[in-house]
Amino acid sequence: MQFLDEAVIYLASGPGGDGCVSFRREKFIPNGGPDGGHGGRGGHIIMVADPQLTTLIDYRYQQHFTAPRGMHGMGKDRTGAAADDIRIPIPVGTEIVNDDTGEVVADFTTPGQEMTILKGGKGGRGNASFVSSTNQAPRRFEHGGAGEEMKVRLKLKLMADVGLLGLPNAGKSTFLSVVSNARPKIADYPFTTLKPNLGMVRYGGTDFVVADLPGLIEGAAEGKGLGHQFLKHLSRCAAILHLVDITLEDAAKQYKLLRKELKNYDETLATLPEVVALTKIDSLAESERKAALDAFKKATKTKPILMSSIAGLGVDEVLKPLRQQVADRRAASVEAEEAPKPAIKRRTRKVAEE
Repeated sequence: MQFLDEAVIYLASGPGGDGCVSFRREKFIPNGGPDGGHGGRGGHIIMVADPQLTTLIDYRYQQHFTAPRGMHGMGKDRTGAAADDIRIPIPVGTEIVNDDTGEVVADFTTPGQEMTILKGGKGGRGNASFVSSTNQAPRRFEHGGAGEEMKVRLKLKLMADVGLLGLPNAGKSTFLSVVSNARPKIADYPFTTLKPNLGMVRYGGTDFVVADLPGLIEGAAEGKGLGHQFLKHLSRCAAILHLVDITLEDAAKQYKLLRKELKNYDETLATLPEVVALTKIDSLAESERKAALDAFKKATKTKPILMSSIAGLGVDEVLKPLRQQVADRRAASVEAEEAPKPAIKRRTRKVAEE
């Protein structure tokens, strides 16, 4: 299935049904009073987080969702039926943004989570509601309330705890295949990874998800290459594992380049906890390895971990700080959930009445 992580769709809730003008007319009751019922409410637009979905590809082909109108009121004080709601399934991790204002309407991070994005219009009142001491036979009724409409942008952000960052062919897919059951495509050429791959890692009694993203190149923040399309997936991560190929001629320069691209794309991402690992150390002799490590430390002011996924060297040393970062983020999330959350305001515009 093709991976699609962004889509724009058009939503419109249904208008309410009109109220009814009716009078009771039965045998022996030729002049009965008003008995016009109310109209039914229009259909809501409801978003539901479906754990079975992993992509937004369906919304490339279906982009308009319009809920039906409520039924009109009827005589004998019968209220029209409420219209059916439209329930739209989306992947867990989808953020819904008002495309006109840029405001975040909702963020679906829990399987089964649902939210009414647009409410259907209220049903209009029938003439039975307008009886008064001075008007015993009103012919007045209300039209159903207008529905709402909104153009929204769906942004899927993978629910990963750790994001892998690095140049193409830095060893990200190899690392993921070693520490998890994921089987990403691995080959000795750049851009092997064309879409995100997720792997479940179990270490130190903690399970966490690692995302292998397409490699970045210089100019990624301006749209060059493939990796820029997936940088937003790092926003939910507790930490970043930055893999740097130690066999590169100037590994420190490449590290700084990607840190700059990350900051240019989103300064918030650049503040995420980071673990730096120098990969493919099995390709160098011990003396060359030490010289490369010392030069990298001096140039970047970081403390990288030497690692070879294939040889199994340094993998535990990398997983240990990642596990701790994930545990710290989860503990902070529990505290945040216990705090009261402000209500999210929705900005919509009314649909013209039919």
